[in-house]
Amino acid sequence: MANAENAVQVLERPRTAVSQAHSTPVGCAACANRRPGWFCSLGSAVLADLELATSTVSLPSQAPLFTEGEEARCLYVICSGFLKLTVGRLHDRQMIVRVAGPGSLLGLYAILSHGVYEVSAHTLTAAQLRPVERDRFLAFLRIHKEAQLRAVQCICQEYRFALQDACRISLAETVAGRLGRLLLELGHQIGEQVDGVEFRFPLLLTHEEMASMACTTRETVTRTLGQFRKDGWISVEDSLVTLHQPEQLATVM
Repeated sequence: MANAENAVQVLERPRTAVSQAHSTPVGCAACANRRPGWFCSLGSAVLADLELATSTVSLPSQAPLFTEGEEARCLYVICSGFLKLTVGRLHDRQMIVRVAGPGSLLGLYAILSHGVYEVSAHTLTAAQLRPVERDRFLAFLRIHKEAQLRAVQCICQEYRFALQDACRISLAETVAGRLGRLLLELGHQIGEQVDGVEFRFPLLLTHEEMASMACTTRETVTRTLGQFRKDGWISVEDSLVTLHQPEQLATVM
């Protein structure tokens, strides 16, 4: 973890920090960010032991956390902020696997397999994380069955994300279909549901980065997002994307 330690008309706009990106560290049990289903949504006694095995690391926007192929010495719990996970460091092209936000656990498979990181991680906003050294995490899992179950749930979640990527790329016949599915994935993964129907999430990726994830060009992404906005399916305001008609995005081919 050397990198960490040494430390849509939709207009294309620079990345900016969002409100939940940086705040004073608090104890896990008192953290207002915690949500059901996150790794850190554990019982108070288990959380207390997790805190004993961790510290808090703050990183600025656009900072590296770990690199694909690097030996996995730590996993990371994201307390606040957002990171992008990419593959392709050794090749001419790089693909964004997903955007990870608060509650995500990074490096779990690599730690459990005593292997290397399969992706690279960079912050998109200022972020706070709790790194857990491999041996300490394994000892923590041996003691707490609740944490074991939550770790299995996190691995299952990563499988679901990978399946969503494969379906988006392989099954959607048009750019509009792929981009619509990408927006829905972001809404579910890093956003919140509004009024029981709409989804809202921070605008963290450039059009070029979204093009990479949708297997198209930046110009096509800009044009397609503009059409989604014209149709009233989405809107962008104050660096937040709102999906007004997710059912349309889900069915566009």
